[in-house]
Amino acid sequence: MECIVINGGRPLQGLVAASGAKNSALAVMAATLLCSGEHRISGVPELCDISTMKRLLEHLGVRITGSADLRLDATHIDIVDAPYELVKTMRASFLVLGPLLARFGNARVSLPGGCAIGLRPVDIHIKALEAMGAHISIENGYVNAFCERMRGARILFDMPTVGGTENIMMAACLADGVTVIENAAREPEIIDLAAALRSAGALITGDGTGTITIEGVRQLAPIVHTVMPDRIEAGTLLIAGAITEGDVTVENCPVAYMGATLEKLRDIGCIIDESENCARIRADRGLKPVEVTTSPYPGFPTDMQAQLMSLLTLAGGTSLIRETIFENRFIHVAELDRMGARIRVERDCAVVTGVEQLEGARVMASDLRASASLILAGLAARGTTVVSRIYHLDRGYEALEEKLRRLGADIRREQE
Repeated sequence: MECIVINGGRPLQGLVAASGAKNSALAVMAATLLCSGEHRISGVPELCDISTMKRLLEHLGVRITGSADLRLDATHIDIVDAPYELVKTMRASFLVLGPLLARFGNARVSLPGGCAIGLRPVDIHIKALEAMGAHISIENGYVNAFCERMRGARILFDMPTVGGTENIMMAACLADGVTVIENAAREPEIIDLAAALRSAGALITGDGTGTITIEGVRQLAPIVHTVMPDRIEAGTLLIAGAITEGDVTVENCPVAYMGATLEKLRDIGCIIDESENCARIRADRGLKPVEVTTSPYPGFPTDMQAQLMSLLTLAGGTSLIRETIFENRFIHVAELDRMGARIRVERDCAVVTGVEQLEGARVMASDLRASASLILAGLAARGTTVVSRIYHLDRGYEALEEKLRRLGADIRREQE
């Protein structure tokens, strides 16, 4: 097993580019199951989760070539079964259910896995697909779905769900009639998926709002699409500059979709200059405490909560972070405390009292974003930090240590 070793205390400086958005790329890859022909997807990051989706699609019969610029030929799909072995490590694998059901009329998909950050039930997906005419049963950990023909329906989600919105959007593209998704997720990745589907001839309006309308068509053409930049990676790189009192510019940065993150960094005392696709951050030790509550887009993203917490460990005074999305997303707190942070968790809130200096220590990552938060803390800490279980990191950050090293970090990957 590999680990990341960091000798902290070096201000980061320079230019770095964010990669394509993992969560967008995974959904667009699943969408290629909707029709035959060769799909072309550019800007795909090289990540473990992307590799997992590739293996799953290849298992189903998709022929894939390329890496950053993918070619996916979904003409010869001969299996509609997504096995546990390929779904257990990544929740996004469940996104093949809607496309398979819409195109072939049946599917068998294992219940998904992913990071252990809390309950993320798929019953919302199932209820919506049933409203569109699907017959679904769950047996031995698998979702078995059948439908002679998907039909349009009015879908009202109890809460905004990104995966549920994506699954229903894809299924509705080939359904008879019109589907209206109310209380839909508004995340930028939803907008990106809609753009990819429209490139194939889908009739979608309202993406980016709480009501999305999809008029079903009889057939789609192959997708041609470039994946949007990863707003979470871009935010993580900006915090790397801030936490080391550096001067970092992030290119390929989706500034238009990062309002809540950039606003909170400014509240903390960071100086941020932004243009259409670029953001520059500068910070010193005059960081101020803030209160932040995670919420669905356009609110502050739960995927940035752990990284912001690392920065707030060095802010003067006491900050309050309220996590409203996942109930187990404070697991990294104990590891930050090992590095000298002062954090107290009270139910869904973390009370962060700033300290003068973090100290290097051996720490263990519990999930994808926790991995990033510990690396950020290590960049600012005095001495050496060793982050174990970094396979979580490789699921969602493309060559993060290489990008940080180019900015001046003393960071390397080793075998434990």
